[in-house]
Amino acid sequence: MCALDLDGIIERLMKCTLITEDEVKALCGKAREILIEEGNVQRVDSPVTVCGDIHGQFYDLQELFKVGGRVPETNYLFLGDFVDRGFYSVETFLLLIALKVRYPDRITLIRGNHESRQITQVYGFFDECLKKYGSISVWKYCTDLFDYLSLSAIIDGKIFCVHGGLSPSIQTLDQIRAIDRKQEVPHDGAMCDLLWSDPEDTQGWGVSPRGAGYLFGADIVQEFNTMNNIDIVCRAHQLVMEGYKWHFTETLLTVWSAPNYCYRCGNVAAILELSENLHPEFIIFEAAPNDNRGSQPFRKQQPDYFL
Repeated sequence: MCALDLDGIIERLMKCTLITEDEVKALCGKAREILIEEGNVQRVDSPVTVCGDIHGQFYDLQELFKVGGRVPETNYLFLGDFVDRGFYSVETFLLLIALKVRYPDRITLIRGNHESRQITQVYGFFDECLKKYGSISVWKYCTDLFDYLSLSAIIDGKIFCVHGGLSPSIQTLDQIRAIDRKQEVPHDGAMCDLLWSDPEDTQGWGVSPRGAGYLFGADIVQEFNTMNNIDIVCRAHQLVMEGYKWHFTETLLTVWSAPNYCYRCGNVAAILELSENLHPEFIIFEAAPNDNRGSQPFRKQQPDYFL
C-alpha cells in the first residue's frame, strides 16, 4: 500500500484531478479504519452544517464549500448520495473521503441509497470508474467502503439525521444501533427503509412508488420524535426546488444540496447551518457558473424514475 500524502491528494482532488488507483486503494483503506469505529447513529456536536444529496456534481460541491466554508474551518455532516447522476462522482466521493481521513472529527458522512453496488451499476458511478480508470478496481474499493458508512447521525441528542426516512421496523434509536450495517443495502427491512423512505401527507405507513422503503405520515414522525426525545428528523433523498422544505409543522426537514439537479432541473440548493443552540439558518446557492466547470464528458442516458 502506497504512503498517503493526504494534503497533496486533497489539493489534486480540489482541482478535479484524478488520483492514482494505488492512492484510491490506500485512501479507502484508511477511511475504513476510521468509519468502522463510528456507530450506526453517529454522534455529532453543534455547530454543524448539514448537507443533502450531492450526486457527483463536483463543481457544485465546490460552490457549497465557497458559501459554507472549507473543512476544517466548518464542521460538516453530509446525508449521503455522493455518487451517480453527475459527471464527477469519482472526484466527488474521493474528495469527501480524503477530507474525512484528513479531518475525521470535522466531517461526517452517512450512507444514501445510491451508496450501493446495485444502484451504481445503473446510475453512472460504475461506468464512470470504468471509463476513468480502465478497470472496475476503483469502483470495488469505493463500494466496499460504502458498507462502513454510518446509517444515521444524531446532533446534540436532538436532531436525528438520516438519508431517507423512518421504518415500521424501527421505533427507537437503539434498534438502529443494533443493525449490522456492513453489507450491501438490502432490498427490504430496516436498513433499506432508512435509506429509501419518504414523508407523505398521509397518516401511518404507505406503499412507496420507489419500490423500496415506505411513505410515512406526520403521526409516524411525532411518535418517533416523542419516543426518542428528539425535536426534528432531518433528511435528504428528495429533490426540493427551493433547496429545503419543512414538513409536519417543522418536525421533519428535507435538505437538498445539488443545484440544477442532473444539470437540467433548474432548482436551487441549500445547506443547513446549526448554531451551538441548534438555531437553524439556511444558505441557498445556485449551480456553479458554466465558465467555472471543466469539460463535461459524455454520459450514457439514464432512466429518470429514481432520485
